[in-house]
Amino acid sequence: MKIILASASPRRAELLRQIAVPFQQLPVDIDEALKSGETPVEHVVRLAREKAQAGAELAQQQNIHLPVLGADTIIELDAEVMGKPLNDEHARAMLQKLSGKTHHVHTAICLICGEMQTSALSSSRVEFAQLDPARIEHYVASGEPLDKAGGYAIQGAAAQFIKALHGSYSGVMGLPLYETAELLKSCEARRS
Repeated sequence: MKIILASASPRRAELLRQIAVPFQQLPVDIDEALKSGETPVEHVVRLAREKAQAGAELAQQQNIHLPVLGADTIIELDAEVMGKPLNDEHARAMLQKLSGKTHHVHTAICLICGEMQTSALSSSRVEFAQLDPARIEHYVASGEPLDKAGGYAIQGAAAQFIKALHGSYSGVMGLPLYETAELLKSCEARRS
C-alpha cells in the first residue's frame, strides 16, 4: 500500500524504506509553537495530527487519493519541550542542558486513511553522557544538530553520547516503526 508522507525528513523517508513501505513525500509547513497550557505529549500529538491533516489537504488539492502519514518528534527535559535548534548557539545550549541527564523523546504519528484518523505515540528515555564544552563544540561544528529535535541525531555522530536508551530507537530517530506498521496494517484492513 502506497502512502503520502507529510514530511520532508530524510530520516523518516529512510525508515519507511527500511520496512518497504512505498511512499510519496509531500512536505507541509505548520506552526509548531507550543500552545499555552499544552503538555509536551499533547503538543507532539497535536503536531503529528496537524501535519497529517495538512498533508491530506495538499494531497486532495493535487488529486492524490492515498493514506497520509504525519509525524512529529520532540525532546522533553524537566517538562520543557526542546524542538529543533534555531542556530549553533541554540544547539550548544540544548546539548549543555542534556549533558549528563536523562530525557524523554516523544514521537507521535497520525495516519489519515479515508475518513478514519488514527494516532500512536512512542515515548523513550535516553540517558546522555556528560559532555565537556570541547565535545559539544566539535559536534555543533559538524552541522548535524541544526535539523534535529534536541539538537542531536541518535543515528549520527551523537550516538557516542548515548549511555542508554529505554524505548524505540526508530522512535528517537523520528518514526517509530512498530507503531507505524500497526497503523498501516489497520488502514490496509479497512481498505480491503
